[in-house]
Amino acid sequence: MQNDKKNIPESDDGKKIEVKKSVFQSAKELREQQEIEMRKQAELRQRKKQEEYDKRIREERIEIMRLKQGVIEESETIHEEQPQEIKLSLWKKIINFFYHNNWWLFLAIFFVALASYLTYTYIVRPNPDMIVLVLCDNEYIGNSAQFEDYLETFAEDFNGNGEIKVSTYYIPYSDNTYTNYQMGNDTKLTTEMQSADAVIVVGGSNINPVLDPDNTLVNLSEIYPDNVQVRKYGFFLKNTEFAERIGIDPEDVTGDLYIGIRKPRNLLYSDIEEMQATYDRDFLILEKIIEDLSK
Repeated sequence: MQNDKKNIPESDDGKKIEVKKSVFQSAKELREQQEIEMRKQAELRQRKKQEEYDKRIREERIEIMRLKQGVIEESETIHEEQPQEIKLSLWKKIINFFYHNNWWLFLAIFFVALASYLTYTYIVRPNPDMIVLVLCDNEYIGNSAQFEDYLETFAEDFNGNGEIKVSTYYIPYSDNTYTNYQMGNDTKLTTEMQSADAVIVVGGSNINPVLDPDNTLVNLSEIYPDNVQVRKYGFFLKNTEFAERIGIDPEDVTGDLYIGIRKPRNLLYSDIEEMQATYDRDFLILEKIIEDLSK
């Protein structure tokens, strides 16, 4: 039996030389050849594209020179590109409008809200004999129907319509800016503070930074120096019979709640004479309230 390896050639030093290539080596060479061919084709396409671009630029330059020299009046190859109009859907148009006009819209919304509240204030709502502003964030006081009944025991028929009617206007001003914005409290407060219709206020710690009671309310401690419930601008309602008078739980009257009266001054919607007239009338009611709750 002959040796299968006898036909394999040997080198000069006697080592055997491998003649056949492996399948993996052949496949690798084939891929390399294919990649080389693809690169050549890509370079050819790029070169052709560049040549076409260069040709078009040369033609346009020549055309521009001919136009400047007056050889031709209009070019057939150079055309001014008109900007393409972008068509937006209705919803996108609305979003785009709000995006570019947000500050104007905020101002418009504020003034519309203010106008609506003024319309309600002076046209729709009834004309009471007296108005008390409840500016504290306390729904028990603000929504108490007995509070108006209690106030009416001291009031008179100031408007001469044959009946006594006192209204409490509840603006639940809180220390939450977002909530105040949502409920329109800022607009309502601005309107009332620039009107002379109501001078008696029930306030608390939340409204004080905005109301600035030291400057806007009368210093009651100068009028009632011996009253233990009076501190500066307010007659404080805790530890009085105020809760019983208006039908709420005494626990719902916190220590920061007070009743006070605004100083007469010129306002946006009223002059000082109008506010002084309201003050002179309502101060007599405040005196009766303080006297009743100080017993």
